[in-house]
Amino acid sequence: MSKQELVILGQDGADGCCPTLLAAPLDEGLAETLAKVFKALGDPVRLRLLSMIASRAGGEVCVCDLTPAFDLSQPTISHHLKLLKQAGLIDSERRGTWVYYRLLPEMTDRLAAILTRPAGAPPAEPAGAAS
Repeated sequence: MSKQELVILGQDGADGCCPTLLAAPLDEGLAETLAKVFKALGDPVRLRLLSMIASRAGGEVCVCDLTPAFDLSQPTISHHLKLLKQAGLIDSERRGTWVYYRLLPEMTDRLAAILTRPAGAPPAEPAGAAS
């Protein structure tokens, strides 16, 4: 299993904040990083897993509680969790036989910030809208 370096979004600007998608065009590096995160989110099973982890009271959930919610094998669930972890959306900790997963809210907060329209910016006009 390869260990990938986690790229922290929002650490490349002078003020430590990413530009939003609606404020400025993304540079190539940030676009590639974001594409990996959005690709990890681009599967219904992974979205459900992320939601189940994020909404769990106490902030973490055992893989033994995630697997029964799906009509998938345990290795398939583990693969989906691995992709979410590689994207920097979740983290895990092994305790004895079981692995416990928790959300990394820094990443979801950064995604929300990147997708948010800058304060005071008017909504974009649809293409072809009459003036």
